[in-house]
Amino acid sequence: MNDGAMVPGTAAGPPAAEKARPAALSAFGLRKVYIGGDGGELTVLDGVEIRVAPGEAVAIVGASGAGKSTLLHLLGGLDRPTAGEIRVADGSLVDLSEQELADFRNRYVGFVFQFHHLLREFTALENVMMPMLIAGTSEAEARSRALALLDEVGLANRTEHRPLALSGGEQQRVAVARALANRPTVVLADEPSGNLDTHTSERLHDLFFRLREEHGVSLVLVTHNRELAERTDRVLLLKEGRLQNLYPD
Repeated sequence: MNDGAMVPGTAAGPPAAEKARPAALSAFGLRKVYIGGDGGELTVLDGVEIRVAPGEAVAIVGASGAGKSTLLHLLGGLDRPTAGEIRVADGSLVDLSEQELADFRNRYVGFVFQFHHLLREFTALENVMMPMLIAGTSEAEARSRALALLDEVGLANRTEHRPLALSGGEQQRVAVARALANRPTVVLADEPSGNLDTHTSERLHDLFFRLREEHGVSLVLVTHNRELAERTDRVLLLKEGRLQNLYPD
């Protein structure tokens, strides 16, 4: 947030001036219903609306079990909604095949999770190269960009180390570099500092916002960390299946 004040707008949308710009990410009427073993329905999300402007940083907070991770997985195309529409970079995710969805995800969305999900058998450099190689980038170009990204996150001297040889904070920085590999429209982060100590968390938060400025990506951060949430442009509360501004005007 800016000086502790909320950006004015709708419950889950930016100001009117921002709405004139194409959204980096948006969702409308988003519902997610799970069927239990007894055949009963569990509605986790019920009519979620969100619009994230280019370069905007949004935090999503809420009680444990409120559906924050579920929402992030839907927004990033890792799971499919029961109903509603999701658009990233003005492309709809609704009718994509599994392969098209995987390709779309790899090109337009970067992910950072609480547990980094790095490939243990590969070096930091190879982990960052991987999304680019999958997208068809030449090995030389992927290597060059991966080296530049690792330098940006302060790991120029750790490129040949495998994850087990890196600290928790270093592993998360590799994950951030990997998330930026294919120049995504939006980076989605799920409790990115939840497994780190306070000092390392603060360094990671600084990195997120520096890279947002340098790369122009939008950020959607699911977090329980108040300090991280308060650095974003808007904080949205997920409660009873819907989003609302946590600090309305």
